[in-house]
Amino acid sequence: MSQFAENLKKLPGISHLAAIKLLDAEGNVLVAIENKTGSQGSLAVYNHLAQTYGAITPDAAKKGLELFAEHTEDARAHPGKHVNIDRLIGLIEEKKTLRIKHVFAL
Repeated sequence: MSQFAENLKKLPGISHLAAIKLLDAEGNVLVAIENKTGSQGSLAVYNHLAQTYGAITPDAAKKGLELFAEHTEDARAHPGKHVNIDRLIGLIEEKKTLRIKHVFAL
């Protein structure tokens, strides 16, 4: 099993979430990470970071890169392949913070 898969087992569940919206400093929604196949790992990581740090800060982004494990190096080698990891790298480089808004499942 991959390190990323092992890390996901330790994170809080996401069955109660439909998505997480990421907002800029002005409150504009930049993107939503939905609870669907292909993005559930990212949703779990971002949810954990939001719960732990209160927002996706540069420090939270660093922790996120650790949690994404082997996918982080792949993202660095292939920009654009892992957009949710690319976003974390950008937050660290630009020293920016994104606020989050949970969208709960009905």
